[in-house]
Amino acid sequence: MDEEHALKHLIKLTQDGKLCALEKELGVNSKIARTVNKKHFGRSGDTLLHYAARHGHLAVLKFLIKDIGLDIELYNNDYKRGLHEAASMGHEECVRFLIKEGAKVDCLKKADWTPLMMACTHQNLGIIQELLSRGANPTLKNKDGWNSFHIACREGDPIVIQHLLLVSPEVWRTESKILRTPLHTAAMHGCEEVVGILLQRCGYDPDTRDSCGVTPFMDAVRNGHISVAKLLLKEHKSSPMATDILGAQSVHQVAVTAQEEALVFLVKDLGVDVNQTATDMQLTALHYAAKEGHTSTVKTLLTLGADLHVRDKKGRTALHMACIGQHADTVRTLLQLGLADTEDISGTMAKEHAKKIEVLNVFECK
Repeated sequence: MDEEHALKHLIKLTQDGKLCALEKELGVNSKIARTVNKKHFGRSGDTLLHYAARHGHLAVLKFLIKDIGLDIELYNNDYKRGLHEAASMGHEECVRFLIKEGAKVDCLKKADWTPLMMACTHQNLGIIQELLSRGANPTLKNKDGWNSFHIACREGDPIVIQHLLLVSPEVWRTESKILRTPLHTAAMHGCEEVVGILLQRCGYDPDTRDSCGVTPFMDAVRNGHISVAKLLLKEHKSSPMATDILGAQSVHQVAVTAQEEALVFLVKDLGVDVNQTATDMQLTALHYAAKEGHTSTVKTLLTLGADLHVRDKKGRTALHMACIGQHADTVRTLLQLGLADTEDISGTMAKEHAKKIEVLNVFECK
């Protein structure tokens, strides 16, 4: 067996956790044994240490470090160490062993992710507790400004959230580089129980805004998480009328994401004006839905009282927006619902926006 095939064979043995066979192969071939000390494999640049940690083979991991002498801080092309792999994949015994042998508990991989951050992506409380007990810092931030608490709030395990707050009571006082808080993150992903904990135990200001002016309430409704939105209204006194930096309210954002149940909730339950205009362009929710080509949402808005004939600052109706977006089905629907009779449909502004043959054909058929 040549050296290349021998090395590939070692990878397979390591991944499968076959310690005896691995000991035999490395024992009879001292040259290969010396090679694997710093050998990186494939595009990822993984070492045998990475494979062993990723697959949770503790005995193999011990053999590679103690007997073969692999450096515990070996990193691959993404700067991942064995501790990142073990923490990410939920191998608690491997995590414990690596730290005991001197692995840096807050080592950084690409984009400045720590092993604790990796553990928080998989809601593994045991590993999180182990890392924290060994000095892992939950307030460290990655390149996007997220700390471990942000990540845990995205995943939505209330037990993990409570433990992080117990160990580091001020960990919630954090914002990403675009000013998003853990509350934004939990609301966006519909983690209702976590949102409840954050509202009860943390001091977030009502309607705190990120760099785009988006509030947690906006995040909840535009992603269809109505129960979370109701919780924010009840416990946090959030405003359904708050605006982002473009002047858009929740009703406009929900039209963009085509969350029709949320539209009904905003208009019927909360009394939001369906024809409320956003930004200095004076766009309505109907304009936004038409531009995105959300035909079903357009119909829902009309049942809620949206005005077909409202024009923006440039004189454009929802039909013009549908033409701009080249959405033939939405154009057809709007024409059928009555916009064919508006003064400029027969040959001017709307047709000028309809560039594709398919969209123009809709007008010809009318």
